[in-house]
Amino acid sequence: MLSIQNLTKTYRGGKNAVDNISLDIEQGEFIAFIGTSGSGKTTALRMINRMVEPTSGKILLNGKDLSTVNAVQLRRQIGYVIQQIGLMPHMTIRDNITLVPKLLKWEKQQKDETAERLIELVNLPTSYLDMYPAQLSGGQQQRIGVIRALAANQDIILMDEPFGALDPITRDTLQDLMKDLQIRLGKTVIFVTHDMDEAIKLADRICIMHDGKVVQFDTPDNILTNPANAFVRDFIGSHRLLQQKPSIKTVDEVMIRPISITVEKSLDEALRLMVSKRVDTLFVTDANERLLGYLNVDSFTGPQRNHQSIDEVIQREVVYVKTGAKLQDTVRRILKRNLQNIPVVNDKHQLIGLITRANIVDTIYDTIWGDEQEENALLVNHMSEEERQ
Repeated sequence: MLSIQNLTKTYRGGKNAVDNISLDIEQGEFIAFIGTSGSGKTTALRMINRMVEPTSGKILLNGKDLSTVNAVQLRRQIGYVIQQIGLMPHMTIRDNITLVPKLLKWEKQQKDETAERLIELVNLPTSYLDMYPAQLSGGQQQRIGVIRALAANQDIILMDEPFGALDPITRDTLQDLMKDLQIRLGKTVIFVTHDMDEAIKLADRICIMHDGKVVQFDTPDNILTNPANAFVRDFIGSHRLLQQKPSIKTVDEVMIRPISITVEKSLDEALRLMVSKRVDTLFVTDANERLLGYLNVDSFTGPQRNHQSIDEVIQREVVYVKTGAKLQDTVRRILKRNLQNIPVVNDKHQLIGLITRANIVDTIYDTIWGDEQEENALLVNHMSEEERQ
């Protein structure tokens, strides 16, 4: 457990950037720090790995006072991801990922195995390990920045607005990736953001700060339902407060059965199945029902017509959600990405359901945004405004 006790940072002139904050963070939690500009959220984050030294107060990790630990050694024990990514341009992706293990004097085989395992976790080919950062896209570089923080197997990962400079679709993808990795690997993540939607989506608990103080520290649902004061209500925004009820509803309650085919079948079989089931998207799985990708009408037109196997034309970049995902978040993702549907997978990545625009239309007004007609209209108008921005 990480215990922050009466932590204060005072700069010249007597201004408290962080003013006597106290928090207890459990192992394996995802904590989001959010607040107005100058609220102290980034300063609080950087005091955890002593990039900023506290003026007073303590930070204890499993009962040990971190001020007694060598600062350099401490930073090697805590992962750190920043918005600028910070990949070394003259080093290969392999060397970037294993930078901290190298400082810890790991054996070459252990470093190579770690790099290969981690790059597969973010769905990038191992051949990228011998490339340089400039050869990767911005989103791919960001994925490398995320897994580099995991390479030394640190239990705590600090993230300072890591996705703030990315386009909305890449950002959404990396949010899903980070949350999935955090749960699977059991890491404690402390995440600074200025985006309330991002905090609500990712965090187990949110710490809202203002003028260096903690205004409210609670779960997203509790903050949406019971904001501590007028500042929190204004900071959250009335459109989110109106959306309290749906936060409990999940995709499991409204998903339908998807139409799928296994990857070893022929394209002719796939086409016949799509025609007989009258669908324009066919999901592709392996023999164990794990989702591999999808086929659509484009898979059977143009140059694709010359191919015979599903494996040659499958679209492998597929947006999906996991069981238990909030329906409200899934609807927002469908609208943001202009998708017709989103498949639902379980923890083994097996395809078990499908959310479509059609099967949620009747649900939206009745169970997502309440029964009040006026309130529903306000929310729909607001979502439309967000989509135009």
